[in-house]
Amino acid sequence: MNFFSTQWLLLLILLYCVVLLPACTPPETFNCSSGEQASIEDTLYFGTNKLGGAVTADEWTDFLSSFVTPRFPNGLTVSQAAGQWRGNNGELIRENSYVLKLVHANDSFSDTAIQEITDEYKAKYRQQVVLRVKSQACVSF
Repeated sequence: MNFFSTQWLLLLILLYCVVLLPACTPPETFNCSSGEQASIEDTLYFGTNKLGGAVTADEWTDFLSSFVTPRFPNGLTVSQAAGQWRGNNGELIRENSYVLKLVHANDSFSDTAIQEITDEYKAKYRQQVVLRVKSQACVSF
């Protein structure tokens, strides 16, 4: 190699180190304060419109009791909501919904349980989707 090509090679290596390597660094870790525990907060949105009507309060309570609570026995929060979304045809669809909040460990057991819950609800009530919003959280009691 001659001197000129060695300089170009060194320049390319330097550019690689300065420009590309920082892009490969992992995201910052999520740090909680003293006395707090790192957890996941999942918010699930369950629409209630179904063929022939809507999911009733009794059906929802039964679903919670038989399918959600056994998977998250330590606690959960449910709220009623009125939501809207745009269908594939561009039409705005409004429907009542239930919002379920779960705070849990960041583990495969919880992820599997949430997937089972959403799959069961979609199958049982013929829903296209259940919206899941997953966030990191710091929890203290």
